[in-house]
Amino acid sequence: MTDLSQLKFYATQPHPCSYLPGKQATTLFLDPQQPLDVETYSELSDMGFRRSGNHLYRPHCGDCNACIPARVPVAVFEPNSQQKRILKKNRDLQVEEISPFPSDEIYDLYQRYICARHADGDMYPPNREQFASFLVKDWHFCRFFTFRDATNKLLAVAVTDKMANGISAVYTFFDPEEHKRSLGRFAILWQIEHTRSLDMDAVYLGYWIKDCRKMNYKTEYRPVEMLVNQRWVRLT
Repeated sequence: MTDLSQLKFYATQPHPCSYLPGKQATTLFLDPQQPLDVETYSELSDMGFRRSGNHLYRPHCGDCNACIPARVPVAVFEPNSQQKRILKKNRDLQVEEISPFPSDEIYDLYQRYICARHADGDMYPPNREQFASFLVKDWHFCRFFTFRDATNKLLAVAVTDKMANGISAVYTFFDPEEHKRSLGRFAILWQIEHTRSLDMDAVYLGYWIKDCRKMNYKTEYRPVEMLVNQRWVRLT
């Protein structure tokens, strides 16, 4: 087990919150010089940390605790009727696991996704350097799962990290024109099933924020567990 007391962390200065307008945020980062092995990553994930690029971080806001880590315990998850329809719509897709690779095809999909779905966010406008620093990491626990239709057209990519205690759903981007497939939700459903097939515990979804509409989907996967006062509490 990693001796977490020996790790160094750094807090940022307050900065505008990316999720709640008018709020200031502070972020706690693991020292980027710290070697990031699976054991350390897994233990910190259980404490609410999340990975973005080279950094493991956690919100550290003095007067706000709106960002609540969420995960799906896969052994007891049961898809609802809407989720079953999404699974049925996408049963034709072929999934392949690959190493993180910024191919032209993958980057083009990412670029179209950001421009169509997140033009109001801090990842717009997309560029190759930003894409690579955010998602393309040569770590053995980081994987791309590609989703293709019968014509071999790339429809979605799920960026995931395989930890000791489960899978971290880092990011998913998909063809914005295929809205009828609900590809973002399908990617999570697929990762839940994949994690269960690996006999692992949970899919970590990142932070749920009650007053942020874009985060509402994370409570659709029931039961869901929230990290409250350093305890994972299950909501059915």
